[in-house]
Amino acid sequence: MRQRLLHGLLAAALGAAALLAPPAHAARAGHPSATGCDPLAPVECLLPFPNDWYTRPDPATGTGRRVDFAAAALPRATSGLPIDPAAWNRSDGFSPGSALIAQVPGLDLAATGAAPLTDLGRSLDRDAPVVLLDTTTGERWPYWAELDANASDPARRALLIHPARNLQDGHHYAVALRRLRDSTGRTIPAGTAFAAVAGRRLPAHDPLRARQDRLRPALTALRRAGVSTEGLNLAWDFTVASTRSLTGDLFTIRDDAFRRLGNRSPGFAVTGVTDFTAAQDARIAREVTGQITVPSYLALPGGPPGSVLNRDRDGVPRRLPLNTQLAAFRCEIPRSAFRRPSHPSLYGHGLLGSRSEVGAGNVKDMAAEHNFTFCATDWIGMAKEDIPVVLAALADPNLFPAVPERSEQGMLNALFLGRALIHAEGLGTDPAFRTAEGRPLVDIRHGLAYDGNSQGGILGGALVAASHDIRRGVLGVTAMNYGLLLNRSADFAPFQQVLDVAYPDKLHQQLVLQLFQMVWDRGETNAYANHLTDHHQVLMHIAYGDHQVANAAADVQARTIGARLLSPALTAGRSPDTVPYWGIRRVDAGRLPYRGSAMTVWDSGTPTPPLTNTPPAGPAYGHDPHEDPRNSPAARQQKATFLTTGRVINVCGTHPCTATPTS
Repeated sequence: MRQRLLHGLLAAALGAAALLAPPAHAARAGHPSATGCDPLAPVECLLPFPNDWYTRPDPATGTGRRVDFAAAALPRATSGLPIDPAAWNRSDGFSPGSALIAQVPGLDLAATGAAPLTDLGRSLDRDAPVVLLDTTTGERWPYWAELDANASDPARRALLIHPARNLQDGHHYAVALRRLRDSTGRTIPAGTAFAAVAGRRLPAHDPLRARQDRLRPALTALRRAGVSTEGLNLAWDFTVASTRSLTGDLFTIRDDAFRRLGNRSPGFAVTGVTDFTAAQDARIAREVTGQITVPSYLALPGGPPGSVLNRDRDGVPRRLPLNTQLAAFRCEIPRSAFRRPSHPSLYGHGLLGSRSEVGAGNVKDMAAEHNFTFCATDWIGMAKEDIPVVLAALADPNLFPAVPERSEQGMLNALFLGRALIHAEGLGTDPAFRTAEGRPLVDIRHGLAYDGNSQGGILGGALVAASHDIRRGVLGVTAMNYGLLLNRSADFAPFQQVLDVAYPDKLHQQLVLQLFQMVWDRGETNAYANHLTDHHQVLMHIAYGDHQVANAAADVQARTIGARLLSPALTAGRSPDTVPYWGIRRVDAGRLPYRGSAMTVWDSGTPTPPLTNTPPAGPAYGHDPHEDPRNSPAARQQKATFLTTGRVINVCGTHPCTATPTS
């Protein structure tokens, strides 16, 4: 049903976008001649990206800078509508997970010797041709470099530099590209503008003098780190957004909502109770549906799809008077709860899905085997009802802020559901959550757990970070950073068609994805990862070769949050990497149990995913293992023990963890 709905909406979006599309030669908007473009990159405005050229001083922000995009600098869709930069210009820096984008015609990364995905350690070599430097600390930062495998025009192929772990909130970075080579091994010369800026002091009247003055501190920092201007092809600098800028919206609405709530339970209404016989359902005894009343911080009454946050003059989210969100929920209570009270847990559904996924077979298995009551609400912003908005936003970025901002309200809805589930005067007081004799079916004494899969993992890290009630969360088949994930996900194929019509130029697409990520950060784990495990424990379950959520992005998340890799993770020779799971600390199976955050890799025998920014597609990549870990009894045992005790246990013996392929 969801597949048919998606394709119907996709056809409508494609039709509308096609009507708006001008001739292909007119699609390249945002030419460098537009006011404000960085003169270092004569090919395309916004390059290189991210870039402090597109910021201004602002002593009121956490970084002392503020993003300052001009509408003329942003790539226009084929509709011709300019992008309003207001949502972007609220940031005091760029995404901590942003891909760094440059464009070097003729570049051959193999001939250059740049670090690929399979050899991250090379990025820190003293003579590495790409240098990413944290100028705040003087530390070299690991990355991998790749050319956009989707590009159709070699002259406009993007160079993508991906941080191997997220950059530090609020820090300043310098990037240097040096001794770049083409396929014949010849050195590619620097562009005329950069050569002038990196050279001798320019006269005050020279049009490049201002750019030279802006770049000098970054060149000085690079020189101190051993990177001289000799042989430089390009260098630039940028600032990562502060923690407050990244997380402020969600934490503001959370703090205000819970302050108003005080010590009370959120208001709720049970709307349906269905009791099953053992013959009808051997695992679940009762299904409960209802609504939680949540203060709404969205700008439209009731917060329908397409709503953005309501903001005051300073851009701070504020609640419209009396505006509320009715968050529908569904809970599955196992038969075991009628013998002893069950563990309460929220469940996070998958891509553009709904709360009904809490009734999936694997969730019921987890509930029955380990005595959990799982409750879910729609993750509005990224739920089934938001599909038309998501599609429209790919064609018109002006609509895109509604996706993460409504997702933040969705997180608040889940936080209120969680509080109602464990509050002494909450859901447990209703007969639906008690036996006929009045005994509670949910044990509220030991806090709240979280278990989510796929999108429920990608967004779930932000929810866990924001929660004062959740101690531990399992992020199943997870990763973070949609700007990194989308090109590598088989799920994105139908959405890619909309993006292709709106932005037929592939270089523009890469810029648009990173622009999306700047505002998407506020509604997914990427913005919260640097501090996710400061006060919470997280267990990541990864499906090796996952077709939908890229392993490369999961590894970045593990490095960023400090999750330990359960070893051995893969059989010898299975990984194509020079050093498998480089930069991720290990905990040997023989030393379990382990108390802390961890990552377990589940191998179903699926071939290794592509090493390029493309999805696993076609028979060569075999079975999609995306649903295999959650369907493994051993994986569920590990999850349950972790959620109830905080211990990561060995469920695989002395061998790597494997999961049986499921359809």
